[in-house]
Amino acid sequence: MQNHDLAKIRSEYLRGKLDLDYVDTDPFMQFGAWMDQALVAQVEEPTAMTLATVGEDSKPSARIVLLKGFSEKGFVFFTNYDSRKGSEISQNHHVALLLYWKELERQVRIEGSVCKTSVEESEAYFLSRPVESQVSAIISLQSSVIPDRQHIERLREQYLHDHSGKHVRPSSWGGYRLIPEMIEFWQGRTNRLHDRIRYSQLDGVWKIERLAP
Repeated sequence: MQNHDLAKIRSEYLRGKLDLDYVDTDPFMQFGAWMDQALVAQVEEPTAMTLATVGEDSKPSARIVLLKGFSEKGFVFFTNYDSRKGSEISQNHHVALLLYWKELERQVRIEGSVCKTSVEESEAYFLSRPVESQVSAIISLQSSVIPDRQHIERLREQYLHDHSGKHVRPSSWGGYRLIPEMIEFWQGRTNRLHDRIRYSQLDGVWKIERLAP
């Protein structure tokens, strides 16, 4: 194996700044502004975010999911409720999200509690997905052990052979909404003196503070 001296890797952050005097008092408005800028900048996978969960064994687990909506009610993503993340969320509803936009040298960290979206919201999003994605959600027992790739391909072929027309959303598949208690905006700066602005909710009011880098 090639020896990589990772300690020598350096990047300088030069693309922006984050001033406490100019951020929005509403973290959702601030997030919306940053998301708009990420879309304009054509950030690759701007909605990709790391979801961190902890099960009853107190061991953390993280994976990438896609943000499918946000409002003052929270941040929404969809998955299989019977997956590992679904199981861990059912055991501990406190989770964390992290979005990283390399092209803008920005991160957004979000912490809070999760609840399921309504059946109607899950149904509407499921039906908006491409048919191929609907079928994959139906046939896959996410996170379960399978013998090989061919196994899941055969399940897909058999399902398509047996079913045509509208596909029915499995009850084990749907949305989650993270209701934030903390949202932190991070902007890379020179000399590692990064800008960090944290919004913390207390009694329904958002407190805004600057953090040391």
